[in-house]
Amino acid sequence: MSDLPFSATTPIHVGRVGLRARDGEALAAYYKKLLGLTETRRSGATIALGAEGRELLEIEHAPTAQPDDPRSAGLYHTAFLLPRREDLARWVRHAMENGIQITGASDHHVSEAIYLNDPEGNGIEIYADRPQEAWERPGGRIAMTTERLDVEALLATLSGDDAGWQGAPDGSVIGHVHLRAGDVDVAERWWNELGLETMVHYGSQAVFLASGGYHHHIGANIWQSRGAGPRAPDRAGLSFVEMLSEDATDEHQMPDPWGTEIRIVPGHA
Repeated sequence: MSDLPFSATTPIHVGRVGLRARDGEALAAYYKKLLGLTETRRSGATIALGAEGRELLEIEHAPTAQPDDPRSAGLYHTAFLLPRREDLARWVRHAMENGIQITGASDHHVSEAIYLNDPEGNGIEIYADRPQEAWERPGGRIAMTTERLDVEALLATLSGDDAGWQGAPDGSVIGHVHLRAGDVDVAERWWNELGLETMVHYGSQAVFLASGGYHHHIGANIWQSRGAGPRAPDRAGLSFVEMLSEDATDEHQMPDPWGTEIRIVPGHA
């Protein structure tokens, strides 16, 4: 594999995300078409997808599951990090040529990002980081903004004879996971205890946390879910978040304050 992005080289980082789907086959087909992910394994009701041999998603077919409730705790979005700005430009051009519907496009200063939703309502971010040395850290905190993405400038990185989008390239990872929480302070304390450092607050509505100086591996917000209680176990949507930790000696799991399964797995970049 090629060199991995900074997000996947820190002491703790995201490995995989698990989704529970009412139609697992259809959802897997969607991610294959959207990002060019390939099937890495299949067992019973589970389909795993990845990029260049690196597993990123595990989709569980659960036809009796209740639809996800965006007001509950759960997944805000899974963020797929592409290794280069040109890769994001290729995907954007691919989306434009194929009529892929997006919900937003933002410049966060540290990154450039496109947002959309999958057929079962799970949020997706597809993004590329700006060089780490360009990130501003006033007072030791990351400076992140939300401004309009300059799509024309992004597409201008491609030459006329560029081969175009060929699927998620080597080095593609899940850079971060953004969660819906019931309480920002509770989420912040829980992830701090797990070993993530608070990088920035968006007022009292959201917090972003990371390992090793990344801008964020985990986000948690209450934009739609303020006061949410434990997540119902029979709902579609987020099933688990897997975090790779260089300090972990064995694989174990624990629920976050809203019952989402967080898996801790020994691992390095």
